[in-house]
Amino acid sequence: MGINNWPEGERPREKLLQRGASALSDAELLAIFLRTGVKGKSAVDLAREMLAQFGGLTQLFAANRKEFCAVHGMGQAKFVQLQAVQEMARRALNEEMQSGDALNSPGAVRGYLQLLLRGREQEVFMVIFLDAQHRVLASEELFHGTLTQTSVYPREVVKRALHHNAAATIFAHNHPSGVAEPSQSDRLLTDALKQALALVDVRVLDHFIIAGTGCLSFAERGMV
Repeated sequence: MGINNWPEGERPREKLLQRGASALSDAELLAIFLRTGVKGKSAVDLAREMLAQFGGLTQLFAANRKEFCAVHGMGQAKFVQLQAVQEMARRALNEEMQSGDALNSPGAVRGYLQLLLRGREQEVFMVIFLDAQHRVLASEELFHGTLTQTSVYPREVVKRALHHNAAATIFAHNHPSGVAEPSQSDRLLTDALKQALALVDVRVLDHFIIAGTGCLSFAERGMV
C-alpha cells in the first residue's frame, strides 16, 4: 500500500508537520528525502532497505557515488542532493560555531566535526583556531594519512596558529577503524602539540576523535 493510502498521522510528511522532525524514525526522515519509492516498495520501505544495506545513516552518508548509485532506484541526481544536504548542514554548524564562544556550543562543534570527518577512508587531522574569547577564527585540515607524532608536524600547527593570531586551538581527527578510543600515538601527539603551542602562548582546549557515530573528547577524559 502506498504512503498516500496510510492514515494521515502515520505519513512521514504529515507526521513531521504535526509533531516535528525529531518524532520521525531514521527511515521516515530518509523517506522524505527520497520522496518516492520504487515499483512494489514505498519510500519508507526503500529507506529501511537502504539503512539495512549500508548499516545506518552514518554509513549511508559516507557512501561514495558508485556505492550509492548501485541501489535500485537511486542515481546521480539523488547522490548530488544528499551531498548538498550534508554540506548545508556542515556550513550551518560552522556558522553556529563562529557566532559565539565555541566552548558554549559543544553540540555545534561535535556535529560539525562528525559531519566533516566521519566516513573518511583515511585519517585526517584538523585544527580549529580560536581567539581569546574562544570564537572560531578558522578551521583547517592540515594532515592526511597515518597520523603519528612524526607525521603531524608541530611547527606547521604553530605556524598556522600564528598566521591566524590564535589564542587557542581544538584538534580533531578520525579513526577509519570505527573505534573512538585514543591510541598511545594519539596521546603522545597531543602532548607534543600542546608543548609546542605553549611556547607561543596558544592553549589546547580539546582534541576530538571521530569514529563512526562516536565522538571522544580528550578534555572530558582529563587528557589535555
